[in-house]
Formats: sequence, structure tokens, C-alpha cells
Amino acid sequence: MTPQFQSFCDDRGLYLDKKGTRGEARDGKKVSWIDKYGNNHDLDFVIEKGGSENIRGRPLAFIEAAWRRYTKHSRNKAQEIQGAILPIAEKYDWDKPFLGVILAGVFTNGSLTQMRTSGFEVALFPYDSIIAAFAAIGIDAKFDEETPDAIFQNTIKQINALTSEHRTSFKRHLVESNQVLLDQFFTKLQTTLDRQIEQVILIPLHGQQSEFETVVDAITFVKNYREDALLNGTFRKYEIIVHYTNNDKIDASFQDKERAVAFLRYVAQGITW
Repeated sequence: MTPQFQSFCDDRGLYLDKKGTRGEARDGKKVSWIDKYGNNHDLDFVIEKGGSENIRGRPLAFIEAAWRRYTKHSRNKAQEIQGAILPIAEKYDWDKPFLGVILAGVFTNGSLTQMRTSGFEVALFPYDSIIAAFAAIGIDAKFDEETPDAIFQNTIKQINALTSEHRTSFKRHLVESNQVLLDQFFTKLQTTLDRQIEQVILIPLHGQQSEFETVVDAITFVKNYREDALLNGTFRKYEIIVHYTNNDKIDASFQDKERAVAFLRYVAQGITW
């Protein structure tokens, strides 16, 4: 997937961080980001705005890649991906980053649904398409838990001995056989990264604080509250809701003007790529 993502980023002037050495922006070969709890996670791909070899930019997309042969492992992998990405995405909620997963092999519908309902765009290369891509270069890569070790090892030996031409042919076959789902994935990615602000809703909240000893008392207050009353109570906070053209939404609350203005300027900068 690296050439696919690199081409996408090059066309938009964005930086693709992937496994391997970078520059002063990070140490080592791992793409590591810290979540909102201070935990470090190693990722596969991060698309950055304003990033370079020596400067870490704003994260526009976090994308993971994974392979599983058996469904019994798929739910655990889905939970692992969610556990790594979601706390990072929450830390950068002002950027509302795209969350994506490129999968290959066999995953249960439940594991795929789990990731999609958590906000991930998912593309799955079916196991049969991988077997077909290997078959196109003369390798029988089918295996299961009953495959003898000798056959398994011989297949690995064949794969390791592939020429660069065969590897290129394999990659091309795999991509072309899954082009429709890849197009869908990149369309979603493009829609997110090319989004524009559609509407900004700003609500200054004023009012007197009311405290209740029971939920029943609180319900009674709500039922009797006059919503048409014009009150000049104590200022509480600014509620800001930003709607984007791709239906993304950011909700934010601030108790002072400076932070509210800083947020609005930040989201404005995020759509100027």
C-alpha cells in the first residue's frame, strides 16, 4: 500500500510517514504517536499536513494494515487496532482525522462491523484474491492448520526467491483484483481530506447554576423551565459546533474567548490544503 498512499500524498502536497528512518521529526524506524493518556503506539501510516523529514505535521489520517488467516484471530486484531488508534484520534479531535484500515485475509463480519461502527473506513483484500495473485506467478500459497510443515516451508522458500519482476507482477495483480474496494477507500479518504467547513454554530451559554439532590427534582425543574425566558445569568461557556461538507462534525466547549478564537483559527487553517 505504500506506493498507493505515497502517490495520493504527493498529489496533495501532504507528508506520508511510514515505517523507516525519517529525520529529526522522530527517532528510529517506527511510526510512533502518543495517545491522550500518554501511551505510545506504533502505527503503519500517518498522513500529515505541514509535515517533513524534520517536522511532524498535523495528523490528517491514521491508517493501519493487517493480515489474518483465521477468523478466530480477527476480533482480537480489530480490538488491538481500535485500542491504538481511537485514543490518538481523541487527542487530535480538533483535526478530526480520517481513520482507515487495510486488511487482508479472513476477518469475521463482526470484527469488520466493530471497526466500521467505531469510525474506521475498512478495505478487506479477500483471502482468495491473495491466493490468486500468488498463483499468477506460479506459487500455490493456499494453507490451513493441516498443511504439513514441509509444504509450508517450501512455499516460503519460493516466495523468498522471487525476482523483483515477479514481486512487481504480484503486487500489480493484487491491486488490480481489488481495485474497486481500493477506489472506495481512497474516495472516502479524499472526501475527508478535501472537506470544507460548511457551517459554524456558536452558542454563548448564560444562566444560573441549579443543583438538585435527586433526579426527580431535576426532572421537575426541566419540565417547569421557561425556555422562552430572557435571562442574563452568569456566563458559562461557548459551545461551538463545526459542520463539514463530508458530514464530519467537531463539538468543542470553551470558558474563555481566547481559547474559542484559537480553536476557530485552528480549524480554519486545517482546510487550506
